[in-house]
Amino acid sequence: MADARNARGDTVVAVSDLVEEIFLALRPMPAAVANMLESASGVGARALDALAPLACSTLGGLIVGAGFVAAPGVLVDRQFELAWWKRFDGTPNRLIADLDPTSEKFFDYTRMPWFTVPRDTGQRQITGPYVDFLCTDDYTLTFTLPVRRGGAFAGVVGADVQVRDVERVVMPHLRGLGGRAALINNQGRVIVSTNARQATGSLVRNPDIPGWWAAGAQPATGDGTSLRRCGDTQIALLVT
Repeated sequence: MADARNARGDTVVAVSDLVEEIFLALRPMPAAVANMLESASGVGARALDALAPLACSTLGGLIVGAGFVAAPGVLVDRQFELAWWKRFDGTPNRLIADLDPTSEKFFDYTRMPWFTVPRDTGQRQITGPYVDFLCTDDYTLTFTLPVRRGGAFAGVVGADVQVRDVERVVMPHLRGLGGRAALINNQGRVIVSTNARQATGSLVRNPDIPGWWAAGAQPATGDGTSLRRCGDTQIALLVT
């Protein structure tokens, strides 16, 4: 029993470390963006190209896309702007999105959790898994941090990580636990699982994960189920 608890503890630590490593890579970006936005004459969309070296320096390892997404009204010449870079054929390129509100394909990022949660809470956010048809075209986790200018919300900086890359890193830990093990988000949606019936993106309904999270996400064991939060993240380890 002690070995099982230790193995679960080691897995929790490994997942927490992975998350913290991604947020650590993003840490310089909020201040850099905020400094740029402090220009007395205001900042336009093209000026955000200057963020390319910093954003692209985070690419690599698990991070496949990164950049800054502006809050409406922050830029002097554009209501919406997404300065995001991804590697295409090994070369970083700025992502092109339809940000015209009159267009049928308008990408209204102000409705996305990776934007709204940092805006509304001031806290970092992990969104997903979801299929990112704009950047990775695959199951993705998006990590975001709020950017503030003069005390007001100015947008988010963030990074995209493909679930299949997370799976490659954490699956050996999950398989070493015995039984059926899964990483789930705070809504109970499966990120990675050793159970073929728990595909990425599927929903765990028993136990009640949102309820457990709302109650404080304390470690829980019973009826053959073990549930533990992975450090200070929005990811939990479920073993059944």
